Amino acid sequence: MAKSPDPNIKLTSSKGITRTLDDWATMFHLAMVVLPPRPEAGMFVPVARRIFQVLGDADCRTLYCVVGDEFIARGVVGDAEQEALVLCDPDGSFVQSLGLTHLPAFVHLRQDTTLVDAAEGWDAAAWQRVADSVAKAMGWMSPTVAGRNDPLGTPGWPV
Repeated sequence: MAKSPDPNIKLTSSKGITRTLDDWATMFHLAMVVLPPRPEAGMFVPVARRIFQVLGDADCRTLYCVVGDEFIARGVVGDAEQEALVLCDPDGSFVQSLGLTHLPAFVHLRQDTTLVDAAEGWDAAAWQRVADSVAKAMGWMSPTVAGRNDPLGTPGWPV
């Protein structure tokens, strides 16, 4: 079951910048899609892009977090690295701190890094709930999460 993570965990961006979670969240809520270190996890990038296109202009930071190093993260998110922040969790400590058991996941954290909501696995209705929580907190419009060519629902990969 998802929980508020340790704000002192260090995460490095795919561009090599290392900060604590608390530092990454200082100015904005975080709306993050957390992906496993598997090439096939890239099938969830179009879903994230659709969400980020709407929420990216709100007062939140949209980002990917990939379990793995910079090389693995680039392999999973591909050219989406140019559109959003990509954080790397090489040893999985951030995902463990969040209490996630299955990936992909969509997570909403407040500026103080407390958990607002999370959805594990791919369930469009659960991800919509998280997107709605971000939109409500930001006073923003909510994106439509489900899309025509989305992957089939899945509990995801165990962490």
